[in-house]
Amino acid sequence: MKRARRATIERNTTESRITIGLGLDGTGKRRISTSIPFLDHMLDLLAKHGLFDLTIKATGDTHIDDHHTVEDIGIVLGEALKKALGRKEGIRRFGTAWVPLDETLAQVTVDLSGRPYLVYNVKLPHRRIKGFDLYLFEDFFQALTTHAAMNLHINVAYGRNPHHIMESIFKALAKALDQAVAVDVRVKGVLSTKGSL
Repeated sequence: MKRARRATIERNTTESRITIGLGLDGTGKRRISTSIPFLDHMLDLLAKHGLFDLTIKATGDTHIDDHHTVEDIGIVLGEALKKALGRKEGIRRFGTAWVPLDETLAQVTVDLSGRPYLVYNVKLPHRRIKGFDLYLFEDFFQALTTHAAMNLHINVAYGRNPHHIMESIFKALAKALDQAVAVDVRVKGVLSTKGSL
């Protein structure tokens, strides 16, 4: 019987309370509530375009700053992805996607290698959208990368509108992850000459 590639992770600290449920073989069903509307929008895109079933319930000390909540969601989402993948047997491991949005073009490449490393080449013309600090997304991606134990390269070739830039990044991440977690019947064990990921 095939193992269900799902995980639920809960993380509670003095700074945030987060529960995430992730299903890799889903249809894009999502229920996301982080108390940060722009982050909700980006995570909604990730689930929809990656065809992941995703539930996120998060509260944090956003009266102080959004940083703890944003970074901690990255931590928990990374842990959920790693747990859902299990031993990574049969997965394609690599994924890459170019996604345009009007004047913007973003490219994301993923390697579910077990070796965390983030490359983040993103220039934003404005730092904030409705008070939300877009620079926090680099911390989100660093936390996601570290806790999922993956190699993640994010490159924005060009773009003018910061909303379009972030949206194209999250859609590209969704498509790249969808490729990387996909099971390929030709892959026996894990896709590594070392025999482990």
